[in-house]
Amino acid sequence: MAEAVTLARPYAEAVFRLAADGGTLAPWSDTLAAMAAVAGHPEVSEYIGNPGLTAEQLYGLFVSLLGREIDREAQSLVRVLIANDRLALLPQIYEMFEQLKHESEGVLDANISTAFALNEVQLKDLVAGLEAKFKSKINAQVNIDEDLIGGVKVVIGDEVIDGSVRGRLAAMAAALQK
Repeated sequence: MAEAVTLARPYAEAVFRLAADGGTLAPWSDTLAAMAAVAGHPEVSEYIGNPGLTAEQLYGLFVSLLGREIDREAQSLVRVLIANDRLALLPQIYEMFEQLKHESEGVLDANISTAFALNEVQLKDLVAGLEAKFKSKINAQVNIDEDLIGGVKVVIGDEVIDGSVRGRLAAMAAALQK
């Protein structure tokens, strides 16, 4: 997987620079999301790797599956990716583009794990507290992890805030062993 990220990085950075210079971050984000969804579909990946399809046939198929018009620059990106056998990297390119976009906008991605589902008020309060702590806007993704027993675990970049019961029990066990 690290190889795919390494291969996708220059494309994501080039598209980001193009979008940032043109003031088109949001439209590029939408276009890349659609392209990543198509390229990431299991049935489409079979066609992407099919040596029986010419580059032009693959391009026509891909663009028709998008179900929407794309501008000349996006068309050029698809053609370059096909020519370099990198069309399957679109999900990684999109993910990296979004990271670069969030960084430029001062937004941090937070992965929030909870033992139980949070209601809107709880999530809003948690995000507000994180925004105050990190002095940035927070883009929160919440997932349920019953192994936490209770509480919340937050990962932002390389920082982990573990307020889960499981984390506290592990800390207590480590302290008692010393």
